[in-house]
Formats: sequence, structure tokens, C-alpha cells
Amino acid sequence: MNAHEIDYKIYGEEMQFVEIELDPQEGVVAEAGSFMMMDDQIKMDTILGDGSGQSKDILGNLFSAGKRLLTGESLFMTVYTNLSNIRRKVSFASPYPGKIIPIDLKSYQGVFICQKDAFLCAAKGVSISIEFSKRLGRGFFGGEGFIMQKIEGDGMSFLHASGTVVQRELKEGEILKVDTGCIVGFSQTVNYDIEYIGGIRNTVFGGEGFFFATLKGPGTIAIQSLPFSRLADRIIASAPSQGGKRKDEGSILGGLGDLLDGDNRI
Repeated sequence: MNAHEIDYKIYGEEMQFVEIELDPQEGVVAEAGSFMMMDDQIKMDTILGDGSGQSKDILGNLFSAGKRLLTGESLFMTVYTNLSNIRRKVSFASPYPGKIIPIDLKSYQGVFICQKDAFLCAAKGVSISIEFSKRLGRGFFGGEGFIMQKIEGDGMSFLHASGTVVQRELKEGEILKVDTGCIVGFSQTVNYDIEYIGGIRNTVFGGEGFFFATLKGPGTIAIQSLPFSRLADRIIASAPSQGGKRKDEGSILGGLGDLLDGDNRI
């Protein structure tokens, strides 16, 4: 597999986008809905699968695309190809506040595992498929289920994550315990499993769930500070209920409670 060699630049701080520069006949593949802008003479094609060229027949492409449905993604992806004789640029934006993470697959022995909605775009020739968990506990309690995304190839790939992102290098045998939703991805050399928190008080009153992930080195891991699911839960909890009032506006404190928590709408 030989992916196209692309140049890129990431702009912004909290709402980032990546600008990819394509030489003549170079291409980039992206998830539907991530497109932001592009120069003239870049052709956009919607395809089945990931455009890696691994499947030469329609049935093979259909099977490859069908596997993507298991990760919650669309059957189709979009390829952007530079048809001009000069360099042209195309940009893709992160769907929510956070960071875009560049992944050079050659630095990770050609494979990087990530959560199923983390992939943004990649050089044409990179394969985006699925990674099944072989461990029952990880599948049932890992937050991401049995299925994650597997990115393979020798080119550049780009992930997006929510909040602040940190990358950690784990040494041989080093263990890091992480909230399951905070994992963005990890190299294939990392051993990923699920551990029960334990203790009645921790389980019932800790507010952190029943399980966390254990990541054992060697390898690289990427961690996000604010999983989008956690942010969405907070927004839903704070949204007005039917009648236009917040859920806590009928409490004993009433307007005094709003005043105490900084809301002066009395």
C-alpha cells in the first residue's frame, strides 16, 4: 500500500480545521460532512468504502463499506483529487470544539486504533476499517463496545477529539488508567483492557461509572479531556423542560437557588 504524500497545516485553537495541499493528481479521502473549502480544479467523488484500492471488485468495495456501518459511519466516503498541474488546497473542519491530531502511520508500524467517530480525513491510499475487541469485558463495558476504527497504511491521517488533547508515550509494562470515554486512540502495541473500579461507595457515589480503561505499554496513546458524549449530557441536563423552565426552577429554593448559582433571572 502506497498512500499519497500530502502536506498540511492546522489552523485555529478550539475550533480547528486542517488545510491539505495536494500536488497534481494527489488525493485525500474524508468523512461525509467534514468538508470546509477547496480551490478550483479539485474534483470531488463520492465512493463506496475508503478509496484505499484494496478491493478491485464491486462486491469487495460493498463489503468494505458495509463494515463501516458497524462503526456508525456512512457507507460512502468522499475523495478530493487535484486535477490541475499546480498545487491546490482543500480544508476539512472538526465537527465540534477540540483538536485535530495528525497521525503519521509510518511512525506506528502502519496501524493506529481509534474510537469509532474520531476519523476526519487521510491521504488517499489509507485504509479505514474496523477493529473487533477480542475481550468480552472490554466489549460490554468499555464504552466503545466491541468495535473501534482501525486506520492502516503508510500515509498521513487526521483524527479529531473534544477538549484538550494530550499524547502519552508508555514504556514497556507501564500502565495508565483512563476514563473509557476519554480515549481517542492508541498504537497497536498498546494492550487495552477494562477494570472494575470496586468498592460500594466508589461505584454508587463516585459519579465516574463502574469501569475504567487500563492501557499498558509500550506504545502511544491519545487522550481527550472532554468527551463529546459528556458535553452533550451536560447540555441536555441544563436544557429547559416543557413549559420553558429549567428543571430546577420548581425546587424549594426557587428564585433564590437561581441567584445563588449565578442566574439572576428572578
